[in-house]
Amino acid sequence: MRLAALFSLVAISCLAQSGKPVPKLANGKPDLSGVWDHPRVGDMSKDYSGRCAGGTPGCSSIGAHDLDALLTPFGKAENAKEKFDYGVHCLPWGYVRSWETPYPAEIVQKPEKFVVLFEQNNMFHVVPTDGRDHPKNLYPTWLGDSVGHWEGDTLVVDTIGSNGQTWLDTERERLTSDKLHVIERFSRPDFEHLNYEVTIDDPVMYTRPFKNTRVMVLMKPGQELMEYSCDENNKEINEGHISDSWTKKK
Repeated sequence: MRLAALFSLVAISCLAQSGKPVPKLANGKPDLSGVWDHPRVGDMSKDYSGRCAGGTPGCSSIGAHDLDALLTPFGKAENAKEKFDYGVHCLPWGYVRSWETPYPAEIVQKPEKFVVLFEQNNMFHVVPTDGRDHPKNLYPTWLGDSVGHWEGDTLVVDTIGSNGQTWLDTERERLTSDKLHVIERFSRPDFEHLNYEVTIDDPVMYTRPFKNTRVMVLMKPGQELMEYSCDENNKEINEGHISDSWTKKK
């Protein structure tokens, strides 16, 4: 278990207890780099507070509450079907779900790019912040295509191009479509905290966009991401049948 120094649950706008200033990039923008412990969000509709996924105190999440009421008729029908957890076969969790896992994530940042290293499955995601837009002809992927830009001291990350095979969360197993559009807002109000807001816009599954806001906490110096291995012929037993291939379930 990862343990960190005790933090008071204070308003995020207040100064951090350490008194350290927010580090800056060469372009003067806040440097969001660090190993961040985040809330374990199993259900995007619920609120969470207390310990982070890795054991650090001080994380929180404000959910979108009654998401079932926002489902489109197609979304209701699709979500009512039996689901298969692609994650147990070591396939990528998808970008949204990767921020909700029981494991921390590391951010490495430079003026021209924002890189997220997820301990879950040891995945990485690179977000250009050099002014470029999404490619015109996107090939759908598990994590989608992201580009970032600054609005004041807030980094806005725009993600499209998902393959439509991922979930929004684990507890409720909410599906996504290939029209999923994710907008994230990252800001660092003090040295130890990271404010995170994610907006989900999936017109195939939901009648309108919805938000989830969270607070992440910086882990102690020396606490690094660990190796995560999920490669060795995992199987799922389903109704007496053992499946060992994602393609068989498709």
